[in-house]
Amino acid sequence: MKRPPRTRTGTTNDNAPYSKRIGPKFTKDKGQHILKNPLAIQSIIDKSCIKATDTVLEVGPGTGNLTVKLLEKAKKVIAVELDPRLGAELIKRVQNTPYQKKLQLIIGDVIKMDLPYFDLCVSNTPYQISSPLLFKLLAHDPPPRASVLMFQREFALRCVAQPGDELYSRLTVNCNMYGVPRHIMKVSPNCFVPPPQVDSSVIRVEPRWPRPQIPFSEWDGFVRLIFHRKNRMLRKIFLDTSALKLIETNYRVWRSLESQRRMDQATQEGQEVDTDMDVIDSAVIRGLVEECLEGIEEERGNKLSLEELLALLLKFNERGIHFRS
Repeated sequence: MKRPPRTRTGTTNDNAPYSKRIGPKFTKDKGQHILKNPLAIQSIIDKSCIKATDTVLEVGPGTGNLTVKLLEKAKKVIAVELDPRLGAELIKRVQNTPYQKKLQLIIGDVIKMDLPYFDLCVSNTPYQISSPLLFKLLAHDPPPRASVLMFQREFALRCVAQPGDELYSRLTVNCNMYGVPRHIMKVSPNCFVPPPQVDSSVIRVEPRWPRPQIPFSEWDGFVRLIFHRKNRMLRKIFLDTSALKLIETNYRVWRSLESQRRMDQATQEGQEVDTDMDVIDSAVIRGLVEECLEGIEEERGNKLSLEELLALLLKFNERGIHFRS
C-alpha cells in the first residue's frame, strides 16, 4: 500500500487545522492577521527610518515576523500583545538570540494601559482598535517622532483624505488636527495569514507642531456637529433647531462661569461687583451664530480645510459659543 506523501510539518493530513500544522491558531475576532510577506515587512522597516538609539513600540507583534526586523535596527523593542499564546511564541522565537535582551514583552490591552517612553511606534494594528490606538498615540506625551501603522485601507484613506473627497470625514480632521498623516503603501490580503477580507494600507503619522491648544472635547464637539451632515450648508447645520438648543445651553453655562470669574476678580481687587447681566434668549443666540457664519454660510462642511475649520471655531469661541458636550 502506497503511503501518502508527508508535508513540510511532518503530518500526513493537509486538512489539519492551521494551528496543528505550523503554530498557534489565529483568531480573526482579535484582529490576528499575521503579516508574512518579507517584502512588505522590509518596506515597513525602511519607511520607519529607525535609528540605532530608538526605543520602538510595536502593538500586536503576533509571532514576531515584524518584531525581529525591528530588533535588528532598534536599541529596544517594547511589544504589547493581548494574546498570551502569541506572546509565548514571540519569546520562544528570540530565546537564546542576541535579540532576547532587546525585547520587552507586555501582555495586556494597549488601549487600557499607560505606555512607557518610546521614540517610534510601528504596528500591524488589530483592525478593531484602529481609531482608539491612533488617537492614543497622537495624545501621548511626549508624542513619538512618528507612528507607522497598518490599517484597513478605507480607514487609512480616511486619515489622509482631502477637503471635498468622498472619504473626507470627522476622522480626517481629528487626525490632522494633532498629526500629519501620509500614505506609504497598499498591502494585499495575500500578505497575511489568515488573509483578511479587505485590502490594507500603511500610513506614517508625525505629530503636528506646535501642538494645538484647543481641548479635544471642544474640537470634537464642533466637528461632530459639522460632519453629522457634512454635505449640508453651514447655515443649515448651525441654525438647525437642535443645534441652536445645544449652543444656547452651552452659552448659558459659559456666561455663568464668566460672570463668576469676573466677580471673583473684582472682589480680589477690591472693586465694586457688577451683577447686571444681559438678557439671553434664542434671538440673541441666533444673532451670534449668524455673525460667525457671515460670508461662509453657504459653504459645506466637507469642503472646509483644517485651517478654515479652526478659524470658524475661533470665531465661535470669541463670542462665548462652545461645543463641549
